[in-house]
Amino acid sequence: MTHLWVRAEQRPNEDRVGLTPDGVRALLDAGLRVTVEESSTRAIPIDGYREAGAEIAPENTWRDAPHDAIIFGLKELPEDGTPLPHRHIMFGHAYKGQPAGQDLLKRFKAGSGTLYDLEYLLDENGRRVAAFGYWAGYAGAAVALKCWTAQQQGGICGPVGVYGGKDALTAELSDELKATGAPRAIIIGALGRVGSGASDLCKAMGVQVTKWDMAETASGGPFPEVLEHEVLLNCILANPDCPVFVPASAKTDPRKLTVIGDIACDPTSDYSPIKVYDRTTTWDEPALRVHDDPVLDVTAIDNLPSMLPVESSHDYAAQLLPSLTTLTDLDAGVWGRAKAIFDEHIAQV
Repeated sequence: MTHLWVRAEQRPNEDRVGLTPDGVRALLDAGLRVTVEESSTRAIPIDGYREAGAEIAPENTWRDAPHDAIIFGLKELPEDGTPLPHRHIMFGHAYKGQPAGQDLLKRFKAGSGTLYDLEYLLDENGRRVAAFGYWAGYAGAAVALKCWTAQQQGGICGPVGVYGGKDALTAELSDELKATGAPRAIIIGALGRVGSGASDLCKAMGVQVTKWDMAETASGGPFPEVLEHEVLLNCILANPDCPVFVPASAKTDPRKLTVIGDIACDPTSDYSPIKVYDRTTTWDEPALRVHDDPVLDVTAIDNLPSMLPVESSHDYAAQLLPSLTTLTDLDAGVWGRAKAIFDEHIAQV
């Protein structure tokens, strides 16, 4: 019997989960065995999983799970260098030249395990079957605007945290913008999931938005128009064909741009379209000041949807559930395609 083991997230500020109690019921009905670890942080309480029929395991005991269990989490594992013998479903961030990604692949090779990267669960048309993009865009746009309001008051954005829902977030941000007015923003990738979330947040806040997508960026750049907006929201994932939207020279170029929200957040990738910074930012320090005069801040938090963990978890879990019900056949469909991508990259380690 196929056994799915939902691990507790161990990363700080990560309260999301990729399976809800309703999803547990659906998987049990599909003939799977489901274990859910207890968690001190998960936004959805463990009682719901227990009532749905899941087996409950202590927090962070996935290492001791049966060898044939498929370990399911969202964010990265502890970077302790240990071999990984299990099959893992998670966001690996291992296929775009990231240094930590190579270390992760070495651990899988050492343990003869397998990574089914959630970013590479693709349908027959090459489109991701599930993504947190909408809520990443929504929260990322909010943090970028917080960075801008902090600048207008002569400072830099302070810590951000978890919100009980989007209404609490928008109410707080609306009050902040009342004191400063709203900037003009440009969203690159406006027609995608991430861009849609960013657009909706900006609309709710009364922000004037220029929306760009593939047609507007097809020339490959340069794009001086970007520098004519106070805020840039990058919603396009880094890939080999992605043009540069903000070159390194933008730090000192004449510009109105003072805040970059790199919601796609891939600064260590060779393909990053934002060349003025080289590391992610954090919940405690969401803004990285990359130039002082004129000021330029970058915000690039890589688990933005966890600011709204309940809404983002339910949305993502509903998208992913149809694929999870097919885990009984890992050689076909989305799982077969994900395994082929893993095999291609593990062969290069």
